[in-house]
This record gives sequence, structure tokens and C-alpha cells, in this order.
Amino acid sequence: MAYKGRYQPNNPLKYKGNFRNIIYRSLWELKFMKYCDSNQNILEWGSEEIIVPYRSPIDNRYHRYFPDFYIKVRENTGKIKKYIIEVKPQKQCIEPKIQKTKTRSYVYQVCEYAKNQAKWKAAEEYCMDRGLEFKVLTENELGIK
Repeated sequence: MAYKGRYQPNNPLKYKGNFRNIIYRSLWELKFMKYCDSNQNILEWGSEEIIVPYRSPIDNRYHRYFPDFYIKVRENTGKIKKYIIEVKPQKQCIEPKIQKTKTRSYVYQVCEYAKNQAKWKAAEEYCMDRGLEFKVLTENELGIK
């Protein structure tokens, strides 16, 4: 099975953006798309439709971050809430342990972690300014082993 591709929603009216151009980049994202599309409490959703500017700690320049998802949810209380969601493996959410040998793999992990932290901090600020909530979902929240 392909790990990336196009998703065709069953409920295109719920999708905010171009529903003919929904791209998933992992099977975890595909699983979340199917959940958003089929769950009646998800009132609207979008994939990579929001742009959050952030300063990269790697080159100290501004870049554009496209969070994985935007969702508008009717919670059990009846309250409507909006979220920006990022789907990531748990291992990418934990700071790499310091190693004596600075292998290429270790340097890559440290840079990716730092970049993700900068993106997520910018996303939290973006959400606070707009009345949304930012969440990172891992395999734990998605029920993937």
C-alpha cells in the first residue's frame, strides 16, 4: 500500500479547501482523514489549508509551516471547538538523548526536533490569537500500534 496519495472524501461539503486536491503523506494521516470525513461530530475539516509562519532555529529565517489538519468539532457538551492538528510519531516528539558521537542520523534528529518545536510554538501562538487549540497527535492518540 502506498504511504502517500490522494484522498477523495465521501462528504466533500465538510471539507474546507479544494476537496479534489487532498494529499495524505502517511497512513496515519489517511486514517485521520477518514475519521474526519465520517465522524458526524466533525463539522468541517481541512488538510494543510492553514499557513503558520515560524522562525527556524536552524537558519534563523522565517519559513511557512502547513499544519496537517484543521478541524471544527461539536464536543459532547454541544460546544463547538476548533483545532489545528499535527500528526507525528511519538519518537519525533521527544528530545533526542545527547550522544557522544555526533552521527549524521543524530544531527538530523536534533535538527528535526528543534524545527518541530519552533513550528509547534508558532502554531500555539497562532491558535491563541484566533481562538483555536493546537494538538499533536501520535500513534497513541490515533490507536496505532
